[in-house]
Amino acid sequence: MKFTKLARLGVVGILLSTTGLAAQDLDTMTVAELLPLAQAEGTVTVYSFTSRIGKVEAAFEAAYPGIDLQGFDISSTEQIARLTAEAQAGLTNADVIYVSDAAVVLPALLEPGIIAPYVPPRVADRVPTEFKSPLLAQRLSTKVLMYNEEANPDGAPVDSLWDLTREEWTGRVVMVDPLQRGDYLDLMTEMVLQSDQMATAYEVEFGTVIDLGEAANAGEKFIMDLFANDVILVGSTDDVNAAVGGLGQDNPPIGFTSYSDRRDNEEEGWALQVANDVAPAPGIIFPAVLALSAEPNNPAAARLVIDFLMGDETETGGPGLAPFYVAGDYVTRTDIPPHPDAVALDDFTAWRVAPSATAEIRADIGDLILTLQ
Repeated sequence: MKFTKLARLGVVGILLSTTGLAAQDLDTMTVAELLPLAQAEGTVTVYSFTSRIGKVEAAFEAAYPGIDLQGFDISSTEQIARLTAEAQAGLTNADVIYVSDAAVVLPALLEPGIIAPYVPPRVADRVPTEFKSPLLAQRLSTKVLMYNEEANPDGAPVDSLWDLTREEWTGRVVMVDPLQRGDYLDLMTEMVLQSDQMATAYEVEFGTVIDLGEAANAGEKFIMDLFANDVILVGSTDDVNAAVGGLGQDNPPIGFTSYSDRRDNEEEGWALQVANDVAPAPGIIFPAVLALSAEPNNPAAARLVIDFLMGDETETGGPGLAPFYVAGDYVTRTDIPPHPDAVALDDFTAWRVAPSATAEIRADIGDLILTLQ
């Protein structure tokens, strides 16, 4: 006998009312305790900043028959706007939020109570405190300088970010428009926050103290020079990957993209590799966080999804973590070994984003970029 959605919600309503469960009670439940409640709910909706949610959807439904996971691939920038608009309209459409761009997520979604934290008790002691609060980070993601290793078998064709401002790279640096994707704006912002390092790298590269001109600091100067050198802005990370990584190129461009996209090299016909030795850093590394809607329609299933996304008890986290256990993504669970094909996290030279510091100047950097386009 199949339940309608209304019937399922009725069942779970009875279960919750008869047991007096509140959110904090659900937060402490094991998977076994959540499962019958989640199956009674029958469905769960996830907003995800990565298209890999499609693989999670299939794996979750195979692991928990009877629960329909509806995953929506929505960029972090779009998610923040959509969730804000839905909250203002008194609507709750998503149960689980999987998002990056913490610099905006924390003040725009967490502080006003649009989303809520949840850490599955099963893995709580295996995730460092810094990745459990204020929101649970499932993994660390990246936006870094990548090059075509087929065309450059001896390593990256540049050794400094300042090389990208040289004439030989005019019109040959590619990235997603920072005003369209928040993680790329965070990348530009971090360059300003790291202005001291950028100034030092300039002196090493050109043998002279940097002349800031109209810029306030070396980070702003780099951004201004990069745009003056005709940086190519595209609409998606895949556009960057195809331009930079496409096989058979004699003199390919270079660009900022996700280190983890190397996972698609064979399938897509790319030759992407990270420029980890570039000075002062190839880019940024930042948390990909999981949260609940403040009032999820399917609270038990929502928690079950987050638990699933944190991986099972197998060595590499099983099917829930499989789409993210790839070179270039760094899982936050301490009991899961690093991916063998990735640069070790201790050797990875990307800057760690501090969301609060990013949030302070992010809008100003956006305004600067707007004047340069």
